[in-house]
Amino acid sequence: MSNSEGMGQTVTEKILEEHLVEGTLETGEEIGIEIDQVLTQDTTGTMVWLQFEAMGLDEVQTEVAAQYCDHQTYQFDFKNTDDHRFLRSAAGTFGAHFSRPGNGICHNVHRENFAAPGKTLLGSDSHTPTPGGLGQLAIGAGGIDVTVAMGGAPYYIQMPEIVAVRLEGELPAWATAKDVILELLGRLSVKGGVGKILEYTGPGVETLTAPERMTITNMGTELGATSSIFPTDEETRDYLERVGREDAYVDLQPDDDATYDDEIVVDLSDLEPLIATPSMPDNVVPVREVAGESVDQVIVGSCTNGAYEDILPAAKMLEGREIAKTTEMIVAPGSKQASELLAREGWVAEMMAAGVNFSEATCGACIGIGHVPASDSVSLRTFNRNFEGRSGIEDDNVYLCSPEVAAAAALAGEIVDPRDLAEELGDLEDPGVELPAVYDASKADLITPEEAVDDDLVKGPNIGDVPLKEPLESDLSGPVLLKMGDNITTDHIIPATQDILMYRSNVPKLSEFTLSRVDDTFAERALESDGGFLLAGENYGQGSSREHAALCPMYLGVEGVLAQSFARIHRANLFNFGLLPLEIDAETYEAIEQGDDLEIVDDVAEAVSSGAEEFTVRVGDEEFSATLRASQRERDILAAGGKLSWTRAQAEGSGAAAADD
Repeated sequence: MSNSEGMGQTVTEKILEEHLVEGTLETGEEIGIEIDQVLTQDTTGTMVWLQFEAMGLDEVQTEVAAQYCDHQTYQFDFKNTDDHRFLRSAAGTFGAHFSRPGNGICHNVHRENFAAPGKTLLGSDSHTPTPGGLGQLAIGAGGIDVTVAMGGAPYYIQMPEIVAVRLEGELPAWATAKDVILELLGRLSVKGGVGKILEYTGPGVETLTAPERMTITNMGTELGATSSIFPTDEETRDYLERVGREDAYVDLQPDDDATYDDEIVVDLSDLEPLIATPSMPDNVVPVREVAGESVDQVIVGSCTNGAYEDILPAAKMLEGREIAKTTEMIVAPGSKQASELLAREGWVAEMMAAGVNFSEATCGACIGIGHVPASDSVSLRTFNRNFEGRSGIEDDNVYLCSPEVAAAAALAGEIVDPRDLAEELGDLEDPGVELPAVYDASKADLITPEEAVDDDLVKGPNIGDVPLKEPLESDLSGPVLLKMGDNITTDHIIPATQDILMYRSNVPKLSEFTLSRVDDTFAERALESDGGFLLAGENYGQGSSREHAALCPMYLGVEGVLAQSFARIHRANLFNFGLLPLEIDAETYEAIEQGDDLEIVDDVAEAVSSGAEEFTVRVGDEEFSATLRASQRERDILAAGGKLSWTRAQAEGSGAAAADD
């Protein structure tokens, strides 16, 4: 797709054109865009700031940089707390906002305080597209991409397809924004959005509040989409006024003659309560299909459904009632602001009286830290992911649903369509969507750059150095260390459970857990082999943005990954850490086995640098073809051994050129 001068533009194209510094807006072409805002969180942020320091940068160059502490808020030991102390010192030293542990999940706090229509946002968390519901073009990326953007350099990406999701009609009673995105996941699968930006259009848009839109854009990540975005209108303006940032409003609408690469039509009027069954977000069915399943645990919250207006419907449903004796219910708010507003109105007490426990505002249970389900139990959650084992216990049974469906299950002790529960109880009404008149909660836990309390980095003993890879070699060979199937997630590669997450700043220790959820002997075998390759099926590396899923295999000596296809962010991270990402067909995948000795016949360094796309892979007496899809910039990064080495070389080259002048 391309739009020449004079042709109508989509909202996405308008924002990209305004921020374009290199390339053209043609599908598949690499473009470089200026980044206005960056965010990072505590499990990816330590590496971001260590890389910022290693590059010799001394001050944030973007309009806004925000460091959030949201994953490890329980601070199980000094390692977590040391990370937070380091992050506060980095924010103070380099000029970023710092959100203290417990203040909330990065996406929720960012949308409350900084998200703005028409701006670009790059974040080292895969759910960064959340403020697309406000008309902000927000993209998740690996930490080093955020580091470089924070230093003032463009962010490079292949121009995605722009797909219109045309919304018609209006949601009926008990159907929610969560059901809109679940409907799309059921239709398109977790791979359906790869290489695409979903732009919502049509008359149904104006029937959704901005927070409802942000639930949809948040979970666009589960489709594999680069980003998701809504136009702006009076609902956008209304939300910004309520959070006290009405000056940020910008009118953004697609031109009448804008053209899209594809269109998907969703009639909101046809939707009903939906649920994603274990263990993938696209295993979507109507709630009535699984009604009657006993439920042991219910959690309302996360960055998808953890705002005031997400929790309030559940509170209204629980008012004057008690949850089932067989079921535990937890509210995990997306921000402390949500808890404070609900508390001031008496809703926290109402829920507690019903038998609900309140959590800190944290990612927590979503990544298996706290509220881990019991063995052989069912957990209903309003989260965005239910990958097997992500909840903190293997062989879990996690369902994803709206707060209304979750609250209904808590009352009934089993999965039930809230429409049916309402009919049974007689006095249960659809709570609808209600926003507070003003989001006027405290800002005490958000420290601005002007309020910084540190001006030097504070590094505890668990914070190590950034490992570097040598430049790409001409000869690459080694064993196939591990053969994996389709949809291997970054949770498989580097789990995010409490016992592992604390080592995100300590790569040698963290690497011991690499791919342990697939093969717990992998890390030891990889170190002993002194090189080798990974083999995978389709959509390798889906899920979170964690660059450690590339960094740790690199540290263990892995040279490259052969897969039938790659998830976008992880593919970029492989380049960023000097690992060769080669695409293979299904026949090649079937022919190669774990333990086979594999050799890339070509002069790899020369072939990568010169632009070769086809590579010959030799296994025993057989030869196969593999493809490298990469821009020249990505090839240069790969040849240099990764983005950190490449960026430092670029900076040194610029300095030398300036000296010569």
